[in-house]
Amino acid sequence: MPKKPSPDELLKLDNQLCFAVYSASLAMTKLYKPQLDKLGLTYPQYLVMLALWEENGLMVSTLGERLSLDSGTLTPLLKRLEAAGLVSRVRDVADERRVHIMLTPAGRRLKPRAARVPACLLAASQCSIDELVALTRQLQALRERVKAA
Repeated sequence: MPKKPSPDELLKLDNQLCFAVYSASLAMTKLYKPQLDKLGLTYPQYLVMLALWEENGLMVSTLGERLSLDSGTLTPLLKRLEAAGLVSRVRDVADERRVHIMLTPAGRRLKPRAARVPACLLAASQCSIDELVALTRQLQALRERVKAA
């Protein structure tokens, strides 16, 4: 039977899952930066583009939910992508309060170049694709349990 950790052990920085996730996220963002610079994208812009390449025409509210971004963060990000010519904002004909985000031809043309970005993580992590898929699924499950708590 495993021994219960002491309060001091529980509070060690290196024993914190939150810190491991946070610092891994920072390291991945740093790893991706040179690749994203070549595409003219920031990391949050890259996430928006990934979501739109998967499903073009998402409503702003759906995109915010999908990326866990509030409108105060998402709106300026979308404006910058629109200014760069990668997306356009289109009001819903049936309900003008709804805004759809559409890829422009330039936004669609960026996808093949962006397909090279994940390879840098595969190389740097020295993990197999199966290991990365399993880790991604574990983190997604953890995220959903924490959100539900």
